[in-house]
Amino acid sequence: MLKDSTMWYASWFDTPYYHILYKDRGHEEAQEFMDNLTSYLSLEPEEKILDLACGKGRHSVYLNKLGYNVTGVDLSKNSIEYASQFENESLKFKVHDMSKPYSKKFSAVFNLFTSFGYFEKEECNLSTIKAIKSDLNERGFGVIDFMNVDYVINNLVPEETKEVSGINFHIKRYVEDGYIYKEIKFNDNNEDFLFTERVKALTLQDFQKYFEEAEVNLLDIFGDYHLKKYDKTTSPRLILIFK
Repeated sequence: MLKDSTMWYASWFDTPYYHILYKDRGHEEAQEFMDNLTSYLSLEPEEKILDLACGKGRHSVYLNKLGYNVTGVDLSKNSIEYASQFENESLKFKVHDMSKPYSKKFSAVFNLFTSFGYFEKEECNLSTIKAIKSDLNERGFGVIDFMNVDYVINNLVPEETKEVSGINFHIKRYVEDGYIYKEIKFNDNNEDFLFTERVKALTLQDFQKYFEEAEVNLLDIFGDYHLKKYDKTTSPRLILIFK
């Protein structure tokens, strides 16, 4: 049985199975979100954007096609290696820990698709907010696209099985000690695997506390990728705009 390391994201995100399970994520939805977000922020062509925890680069690549100068960073070496095939003069990918400053200035720093709240140490969440702030230029905006915890917990599917590319992924979800867990079990080539995703169940109030400690100003809150008003009960997302 292969089990995840203490830093589950360091092991699970670097496996091919992570990308198999999530290969059908909606690219059209992601692109529409980027259209809406860049328009709302009034970002001009060729402005610099940092895609923090970029994965295999789907948002970065599309942002670059829109005309922006994009840097995508992620802790997963395999994801960055894959994304690097799309590089050009205005699109670069690097391995980087998002809880540390990148040491360059950007017009926007995007942390998308619930790529926050993974850390073992609570202080790393605050460090990430501070790092985003330090990477923004004078007029830059930070964006965190997180799940709306209240909505997710109320609509949690406890168990399901997904068949993807001939592999049956048995998924179990539950809430425990302030975290939302997803256990993923499957068998491939007669070998059993188990990975556990764990994300801190951060509420709007939790983020407001981080922002206060990091001396960051929360400017706006949206509840979905169409940038509709946030509602604690009905919104699927918690999208925070700050600087």
